[in-house]
Amino acid sequence: MEISAAGRLEVRITAADVGKRVSVRRLCDPGSPTPKFTDTVGVLTSWDDGVLLITRKDGQSVRIPESALVAGKTVPAAPARRRGPAATYEELARVSARAWQPVESERLGAWELRAAGGFTRRANSALPLGDPGLPLDAALRAVRRWYGERGLPAYVQTATGAAGTQELLCAELERRGWRREVTAELWTGALAPVADRAEGGEVVLSRTADATWLTRYQRKGVSEVALRVLGSGPSVWFATVPGADDSAPAAIGRCVVDGRWAGFAAVEVDPEQRRRGLATAVMAALARRALDEGASAAWLQVEADNTGARALYARLGFAAHHAYHHYREPDDTGDAGPRSGPS
Repeated sequence: MEISAAGRLEVRITAADVGKRVSVRRLCDPGSPTPKFTDTVGVLTSWDDGVLLITRKDGQSVRIPESALVAGKTVPAAPARRRGPAATYEELARVSARAWQPVESERLGAWELRAAGGFTRRANSALPLGDPGLPLDAALRAVRRWYGERGLPAYVQTATGAAGTQELLCAELERRGWRREVTAELWTGALAPVADRAEGGEVVLSRTADATWLTRYQRKGVSEVALRVLGSGPSVWFATVPGADDSAPAAIGRCVVDGRWAGFAAVEVDPEQRRRGLATAVMAALARRALDEGASAAWLQVEADNTGARALYARLGFAAHHAYHHYREPDDTGDAGPRSGPS
């Protein structure tokens, strides 16, 4: 906290600091005989009518009455990770987007509108990396119109928690009634330590998601459009650990190799065969193939409540780089036309 030369806590932020990363201390219960304080660090996304809105790294917004402030100051951007590959948010956003390519896309300034029949929000959302070339309200109307013409709900994918992420855009979307439906994290790590793991049984690699692989995939009734998305990317590999007696696979996984990056996804294990090292075996086999193709770094996406997967990835040396979110358009139909939810 900011302390003056006289030893007093001071508030050294103003509304002019909106958009900057700040650290503040506030009084939790002004009426309590024993003062209690809470510290918050994040991006100051607004300061209106005596209330501050601070967006934390995980994307959660904290409303703080100006009258409750005890101390505050601007702080440097979130420090770079001390282990694993160095990467910017924009680099990772573009790499992960290439791993879930839409079947149709269009530019709106520096934004990319992506559609794939509703299969995964990642391939059916606007990716706002830069200026859309229009005022925000006009840009959002264009987004809603584009998805409405395709019978899809409009989503905008944003990120928080790293240098160059979109806390201000998140706050503006929420002001306009857009609802955050999904929050997950993108984790990164070194590839070689994953490849060095030797657990589980036989892993078969293939260039296509065949019928056997799909029997273990969590999304049932996969369409031709979904198969196109699954097979998209610079260099795509599918891993299968065969099941007993030609049954569904014991485990599967997917990896997209893109330059120095290997992106892991769809790592799924038969519930009756978990904790046997099969997920690690799948990732290790895919990592070895990615190393052969020249990759050295890895990324993956994991939801906040998937404790089992997060524990596995942490053991393999991965750590969170940033959080990402999908915001869905407001319920009113506006001028977007008919739409239906994604599969």
